[in-house]
Amino acid sequence: MNIRAARRADVPAVVALYADDMLGAVRETPHALDVYYAAFDALDGDRNQELVVGEVDGRIVATLQLTFVQHLSHQGGKVAQVEAVRVAALLRGRGLGAELMRWAVERARATGCVRMQLTSNKERTDAHRFYERLGFARSHEGFKLSL
Repeated sequence: MNIRAARRADVPAVVALYADDMLGAVRETPHALDVYYAAFDALDGDRNQELVVGEVDGRIVATLQLTFVQHLSHQGGKVAQVEAVRVAALLRGRGLGAELMRWAVERARATGCVRMQLTSNKERTDAHRFYERLGFARSHEGFKLSL
């Protein structure tokens, strides 16, 4: 799999990956892309954000977003936050997600991060097993407030 920075032209394929799961199917609107293009433009101009895609035979089949957060705590350590990890449904179970996550870990190390973290919806039990196989440990209870 070729892993590269996402381009504006990739937005429809990335949004289709977001919509291709149980939670994204009700949350995402792949037919109304203007908001996604605006979000991509904001991400693309922020040096602490990296949206990447994985391609197989020229087709986008995976994606994730890395956000680099500078902390004052932890002796001023920088943390890599992983979000929106997706692999095309028909290609899951073939190691592409693990390859994408290994790339993300190496990218975080290369940028001087002291830790990588992620959250995963409690309904995504398969994803939880996947992250644990990659060495991630459950460490916190998360909270959200819809605004």
